[in-house]
Amino acid sequence: MPLAAGFRLGIALRRVAYRRGWLKIRRLNRPVVSVGNITTGGTGKTPLVAYLARRLLAHGFRPGILTRGYGRTRGADIIVLEPSQERTANPREVGDEPALLAKMLPGVPIVVCRDRYRGGRLAEERFDVSVHLLDDAFQHWALERDVDIVTLDVTQKFSDRELLPAGRQREPCPALARADLIVLTRTELADTKAIESLVREVDPSAVLFSCRTELCELADIFTGRIYPPSAFEGEPVLALCGIGNPRAFFANLRKWRFSVVAEHSFRDHHVYTEEDLLHIILAPKETDIRAVVTTEKDAMNLAAFKGCRVPVLACRTEVILDGAEAFEAELLSRLETAREKNRFSGEIL
Repeated sequence: MPLAAGFRLGIALRRVAYRRGWLKIRRLNRPVVSVGNITTGGTGKTPLVAYLARRLLAHGFRPGILTRGYGRTRGADIIVLEPSQERTANPREVGDEPALLAKMLPGVPIVVCRDRYRGGRLAEERFDVSVHLLDDAFQHWALERDVDIVTLDVTQKFSDRELLPAGRQREPCPALARADLIVLTRTELADTKAIESLVREVDPSAVLFSCRTELCELADIFTGRIYPPSAFEGEPVLALCGIGNPRAFFANLRKWRFSVVAEHSFRDHHVYTEEDLLHIILAPKETDIRAVVTTEKDAMNLAAFKGCRVPVLACRTEVILDGAEAFEAELLSRLETAREKNRFSGEIL
């Protein structure tokens, strides 16, 4: 708790430094939409980024994604993933989430760089993007944003007493007042009333939406075979993940009618080893499983499981946004307001 108090003070001082101009805030030549949260991972940001990219494409925009590539090995300071239907990205070089986005969105340029301004300028010059999507950037004050979207996982608890390192929160709850749009995620797993009340207490005029996660198909990550969602219904499976909120993934598997006989969770962005394979799959109680079931993000880190004796299946999911039309209308309206206010150079649409 004493360390958390120091962390809170550091947050406040950093914010003041940007507000007073002691630290520089830079602006790109195209609108910037940030998707972030106030906790450390596991709230459904990356699936929402993919959803936003698809919807912006459908509305005639040319989106580009800017990400720091958390967890990647040291290498090039800036990595450009050019649009291509055949592109593949090494998750060790770019990070597992950018590698997943590259696979999900082959037509969208992705720039991996800690300096999001530098990455954004490159995206504008090389790809003529008309809007930037920032993955995990609610606390990235060094870059001016035009729309701040915050995701809140309804299966998690929020409290100003839970700041790092005492808990999982990066900022106190009042920071939610900075958000333009708030999306409650994983609403299929918990009631939303408590978190809605928290948001309204912070900001009575908050623009709230909710979404749920739906299983679309199962993909064997080594053979490429695709199974329908019900293919392993009732069959004994082993659940495996290294994500920010493993309990939500395990709960969803049971909701999707998997018979989960064992759960194994690791730290977020865990890179699996052959020792993990031997420890997990060869354990006596796991010998009768029909498959290993994991997330699409984990599939980026599971090369060591290629010799597994049962299929290793990634759950391909889809974000179902309640009130999708109203959400898109809000987003497009705010982008238009940003265009008029800032008179961005070049054509946006």
